[in-house]
Amino acid sequence: MKRSTAPLLVGLAAVGVVVTVGVMILGGDTELFSESEECTAEVDGHRVTLSPEQAENAALISAIAVRRDLPARAASIAIATAYQESDLFNIEYGDRDSIGLFQQRPSQGWGSIDEILDPVYSTNAFYDALVEVDGYESMEITVAAQAVQRSGFPDAYADHEADARAIASALTGHSPEGFTCEVSDDVDETDAALKKTGLTGRAETVRREALGVFGEVQLGGFEPGGVGEGHMSGSTHYEGRAVDIFVRPVNDANNVRGWAMAHYFVAQAARLEIQTVIFDDRIWTARRSDQGWRDYDPPSRDGDRAILEHRDHVHVDVFE
Repeated sequence: MKRSTAPLLVGLAAVGVVVTVGVMILGGDTELFSESEECTAEVDGHRVTLSPEQAENAALISAIAVRRDLPARAASIAIATAYQESDLFNIEYGDRDSIGLFQQRPSQGWGSIDEILDPVYSTNAFYDALVEVDGYESMEITVAAQAVQRSGFPDAYADHEADARAIASALTGHSPEGFTCEVSDDVDETDAALKKTGLTGRAETVRREALGVFGEVQLGGFEPGGVGEGHMSGSTHYEGRAVDIFVRPVNDANNVRGWAMAHYFVAQAARLEIQTVIFDDRIWTARRSDQGWRDYDPPSRDGDRAILEHRDHVHVDVFE
């Protein structure tokens, strides 16, 4: 069925080291998604199924850890906590005045209602408290989570440890191809006119989100007025529908970061109406999303194989 994403523009709150920029974050209307849409994380044989909204929130929690250069363990702790507190939904209710992903309480100094309901603010607030816990990296997940949350049910976080580890490992990029989503490819038509950046409206949203979530990353594949050369025939770059996010030089650390970005945009694919994500010689497409990540067979031509196989950049393009 056709679906209007109707995302909500909120602020990336300036908490800790994260600067204030704009990013599109979906509000809590799960009816926007088709019943057939779901996401999965699978790592070392452990498989976790998430709704698109849960996946979006888990991906954001993981992306903020990546941006802050926190270990994957921090993302595991945060995701286990949000699983227990809100089932990974950004809810406006809870015990007493608890609200949001982490059920933080305004009365306990976590912030205002509006701030806590901003998932970026609340996630950064959680991480700000977590990094003050001495030795959290080596603690059991439930112990570290309880040190931050001070819950009346301190052992409850343990129920989500295995799922959180798998999700965090994939979404922080440590398990390549470990995260995928099945989404509908039936999207509404939109204005194809190019913005000042040379991108369509949908692609411009991807550009802003890449900067908003991951910081001052190097972007390319577009320019004011549109691009006219440098890409294969028929490329979506020529239509202003594609953004490249560079992770140079090609090395192990940047491969992990690239997979974190690739998985993030797959997690947001339903909301942002993303058609294709390519990285590290692998491709995910909305039209064949039931097949997950597949081998990417770049066209036979002379050139730098790292570029042709997308090993130094994540390619993201959107529907027309």
